Amino acid sequence: MKHIITIAFLAFSCCIYSQNFEGKGDQKLQIGANFQDNVIGVRVSYDYGLGQNISVGVVGGYALGLNNDLDADFGERLDIKARFNANIGSVLNIDENFDVYPGINLSLKNFGGHIGFRYFFSDGFGLFTELDTPIAKYDTGDLSPAEDIYNQFTVSFGAVFNL
Repeated sequence: MKHIITIAFLAFSCCIYSQNFEGKGDQKLQIGANFQDNVIGVRVSYDYGLGQNISVGVVGGYALGLNNDLDADFGERLDIKARFNANIGSVLNIDENFDVYPGINLSLKNFGGHIGFRYFFSDGFGLFTELDTPIAKYDTGDLSPAEDIYNQFTVSFGAVFNL
């Protein structure tokens, strides 16, 4: 019985000390799936804390699953973004394991905005979801369906890791 109580206490303690955004020097790696009209892709991001509630990062995405009638080359399938986040989970004070991070990004295809949500189950692992939308597209004409990849509203979710 002592062993069961000890194991339960250790597992519970692990969850208590999980944290969302820790501020300056904090590092997050996110790996997940990206969903948009006619496309399913992969997405990887890295964020680095500059201050108590500010982080910068880089995001890479590649469209893998295209709709059958969509023909896109490598450049149309790939997107890389630099981004700025305002990590306001501690300001909202919802839960110490929860972070909300609205921000802006500059990509190969557009200037956009995003809002993301992260929840940590332990000190090193959690789940995220993120909503991205373009604010200003570089090509303002009528876009072909292939040019519309990463130039439209996207939803991503996956795993997040503290580094």
